[in-house]
Amino acid sequence: MLGGGGSVQLAKVFGIRIGASPSWFIVLFIMIWALSGFFGDVLDASDTTAYVVAVGAALVFFLSLVLHELGHALVARRNGIGISGIDLWFFGGIAKMTRDTATPGEEFRVAAAGPAVTLLVVALCLGLGALLSDSGHILDAARFQDTSNEIAPTLLGWLAFVNGALFVFNMIPAFPLDGGRIARAAAWKVTGDRTSATRISGRLGQVFSYVLIGGGLFLAFSSDPAGGLYLAVLGWFLGQAARGAVAASEFSERIEGVTAEDLMEHEPVAVPGTASALAAQEEFFLRYRVPWFPVVDAAGRLLGRLREERVDGAVAGGQPALAVAEMLEPAVEGDCVARDEPLEHLLGSEPLRALGALMVIDHDGRLVGLVTLDRVRRALAAGAAGPLA
Repeated sequence: MLGGGGSVQLAKVFGIRIGASPSWFIVLFIMIWALSGFFGDVLDASDTTAYVVAVGAALVFFLSLVLHELGHALVARRNGIGISGIDLWFFGGIAKMTRDTATPGEEFRVAAAGPAVTLLVVALCLGLGALLSDSGHILDAARFQDTSNEIAPTLLGWLAFVNGALFVFNMIPAFPLDGGRIARAAAWKVTGDRTSATRISGRLGQVFSYVLIGGGLFLAFSSDPAGGLYLAVLGWFLGQAARGAVAASEFSERIEGVTAEDLMEHEPVAVPGTASALAAQEEFFLRYRVPWFPVVDAAGRLLGRLREERVDGAVAGGQPALAVAEMLEPAVEGDCVARDEPLEHLLGSEPLRALGALMVIDHDGRLVGLVTLDRVRRALAAGAAGPLA
């Protein structure tokens, strides 16, 4: 789902950073407060016990959201898409990919992975709850039909219910929900046109956002002000994302056919891997005043990136003769692109924003160019005025 903004790191799982925006902490406290009352009604227990269960329920719910996003992230990584992190925020979570999907199959696999994990969570909760409940209370708890003094089955029943509801909501074929991305994959497969597929799913997302806003306002003025307002705001955010997708699809038509080779610097400056730290400092960093350079071997094959602070540290630390090859950072997923990488794919590149440039390599791994953020911005400005190709 949606997400954004800066975040505080909570953990690291499979090398993936898990973070939370400030808005998530607000939702966490509100959720604990609301669930305290709920579990106070459905559990035959003290207020203190209900509060402790509410805290646990909120935490395991957000854990299930992280698992959902990990499903997206791990499948994306398996398909060669880098993951820069997972963030929790006001309306759920987001797995931040270094690039968008390149084929309908990739789109479907990545989009479907999250809901699949959510379904697995529902099944595990129901199964474990049934094992722990002597009276078969788990289904009653999931439907909120009875009170009980069985804490674990009640908690697992609640978790199964909310994840089941999340699955149903998320499978609605409206962009940017997972169901909308699955719909985009299907339309992409049928039409062979990613742009028109994005436009179709984006339009569906806009329609759904209006329904959600209308339903939220009705609830807000009739029976549930807080819940209705939440739905209305969620609908507004979904609508914004859907409108952005439609606008992006229209813009994509203008920049269609433009590739990394069209934008790149064809004679990029690169540091030889055999150069010393002192030579790199004097001949490259002091001369060009840029924060990093590509590093290549004698055949021009890319070895990685060399940052200025590594060179300065080696020289200041009494190692001016240290070889550049021993100081470089290997290029990771997203740092490099092929000559024929579409401009549209570059727009969502996290490394491009973070590093200011991407290295362009050929099929043999040789460095052939450099695409800078400035060149991409100029191409976008030209594309806003009319087709580029």
